[in-house]
Amino acid sequence: MAYKVRAVQVEDWERLRELRLAALADPLASVAFNETYEKAAAQSAEFWRGRASQGARGLLAETFIAQDDADGGCWAGSATVLDEGENAHVVGVYVRPEHRGTGIAESLFQAVEGWALERPYVARMLLHVHQDNPRAEAFYVRVGYARTGEFLNDPKAPGLREFEMVRELRRAPTFG
Repeated sequence: MAYKVRAVQVEDWERLRELRLAALADPLASVAFNETYEKAAAQSAEFWRGRASQGARGLLAETFIAQDDADGGCWAGSATVLDEGENAHVVGVYVRPEHRGTGIAESLFQAVEGWALERPYVARMLLHVHQDNPRAEAFYVRVGYARTGEFLNDPKAPGLREFEMVRELRRAPTFG
């Protein structure tokens, strides 16, 4: 399969909405998202245009998609990265079931990490993985992330946890 990874543009808002709703409806992936399908489906076209144009507007976020050119340009997956100063926070990672295991996730992570490396102050990549998502955690470990020991409570199910994982991009300078 021939995949092209690129940043989402404002004119992509309808396709971005469709992919996000597919992710939220996917029983294996929905645990990874704090947003519900119902809330996302109820959002206005203006909301989706705004989400699609974050990077173009110079906001501290960018969404990348993997497009399957062999399948009529199907959007096979996505990942979003947020600039949080020393950390670039990866969120919203999703690959459609029929495209899993094809290398798309690696390509998306190369894109988000490349975006982060364009910012000289970003020292590390950060993400959270749900305790009930061992497949995603295994992938993150394989591409160099490790648990920090920190966690958040799942806002949809407070008895469950989202483990913090990190991958160093640059070493912090040492003085003295």
